[in-house]
Amino acid sequence: MLEFGNTQAAPAANGADALIKDGTEATFMVDVVEASQTIPVIVDFWAPWCGPCKTLGPALEAAVTAAGGKVRMVKINVDEAQGLAGQLQIQSIPTVYTFWQGQPADGFQGAVPVSELKAFVERSAALAGDGGLQEALDAAEEMLAEGAAVDAAQTFAAVLGEEPENAGAFGGLARAHVAMGELDQAEALLNNATPVMARAPEVDAARAQLNLARQAADAGPVADLRAAVEADPDNLQARFDLAGALHANGDVEEAVTMLLDLFRRDREWNDGAAKAQLLTIFEALKPQDPIALSGRRKLSSMIFV
Repeated sequence: MLEFGNTQAAPAANGADALIKDGTEATFMVDVVEASQTIPVIVDFWAPWCGPCKTLGPALEAAVTAAGGKVRMVKINVDEAQGLAGQLQIQSIPTVYTFWQGQPADGFQGAVPVSELKAFVERSAALAGDGGLQEALDAAEEMLAEGAAVDAAQTFAAVLGEEPENAGAFGGLARAHVAMGELDQAEALLNNATPVMARAPEVDAARAQLNLARQAADAGPVADLRAAVEADPDNLQARFDLAGALHANGDVEEAVTMLLDLFRRDREWNDGAAKAQLLTIFEALKPQDPIALSGRRKLSSMIFV
């Protein structure tokens, strides 16, 4: 293991919590060695006379900023930190190291393309894992499935507090609001999604669930609608309404069956409403849900006959 006996635990001039900062031999222990115990720290060794450094540095800073706090960056001017450069055997610049838990874990020398910089930062960020965020998401999903929507919402919100661009948590929070009957809150949340977040499949699924919940509010009693279908099998509106009522009651598989039958009877009815409703239901389900997989296959077989 490397020893850094010549460095001193002095406070950094730019503040210990800065995402990107200038470092020195005196602050290296605090800024890099100690900080890397909890978060990967990328160290850029550069010099004012180094031409490639002038291009690499800003590009690396941009990639670190885009990582959203998953890594930090410290810039070391080797002309002012020759002892440290010698200890780390810095023979040419630019040289970049990632420190994780006090030790160099990755690095490169010389100028590299932006795509490689991004990949390097992603590898560096991955060293720390996700801090348990996936476990928290899994737990929140389980809570939601068991009907504990309030607890699920709190957990999803906590994950967003750690990672604001986490689409799974964002979509999960919206679905929790739907489960609690707070449809307006769910809609407001979804309407405020960032452009990138709005395109995420998890957010699309939440939006689909919200649309289905809005429709369910207008659905009639299942027994009355079933009686209407039995009295008049050609009443397609009654079939469509019954599917909505079934879905609202949690009978998703029967709702899909009803809509598939409606599509088989008249695929163009009401501007293709049966197909549109089926796609909304499939989108609201998880991608590998058996009902979604089976329903999509059956719908495709009817479309392409």
